[in-house]
Amino acid sequence: MNIPSYLLSLPDISHSTTAIESFENLYSDQIEHAAGKFASYDLALPKWQFLNYLAESKEVLFHGSGASDIDEFEPRKSVDADEFGDQKAVYASSDAIWATFFAIVNRPRYVRSLSNTCVRKPVSADVVKSLYFFSINADAFEHQPWRPGTLYVLPRKSFEPQASDPDNGTAQWRSFEQVRPLAKLTVSPEDFPFLNDIRGHDTETLIRRAKANPKGFPWLDD
Repeated sequence: MNIPSYLLSLPDISHSTTAIESFENLYSDQIEHAAGKFASYDLALPKWQFLNYLAESKEVLFHGSGASDIDEFEPRKSVDADEFGDQKAVYASSDAIWATFFAIVNRPRYVRSLSNTCVRKPVSADVVKSLYFFSINADAFEHQPWRPGTLYVLPRKSFEPQASDPDNGTAQWRSFEQVRPLAKLTVSPEDFPFLNDIRGHDTETLIRRAKANPKGFPWLDD
């Protein structure tokens, strides 16, 4: 698989039977029937590995936010260049790592511009790999652009995925209905595995390049 150098990927991980059993117990005890309450995470393994396991094995989606008190998500009009994302809907991700990014960026105080993606590429008949890109306005790094946030675990049943071509899938989903979370987890910047790989961009330059070449993502310097 030919991966552009600007895309990030998680290491291949094979969890032990004991680790998977711990993940399953945590899901059944803290997530599945939590009715929107906060889940406690006390496993030795990094939190992102548990979240990634949920993304790959459960019928759930994720929404990252700086707000910790959302009891129900209401459809809201979103502004997006793509028709799928330019609807009045609840948006969520099937990839927990991508959603965690939105939970830990310190918006709107410092992070005013985001450029990011999560591409789902098949690497075999039954394995799909997530590839990521993350960038924020460069002047935010002078301050504290990260913060603790909340990752909401949502039921997948009312959502539909964004259509994509076979070689470049997407992790974005939407629901036109109200959605109550199954559970929520506190996530810190340290829970985000690509914290040191987040790029910086000049917002005006990014906007200019995007207008000149809408399909030229991620509009990096040559």
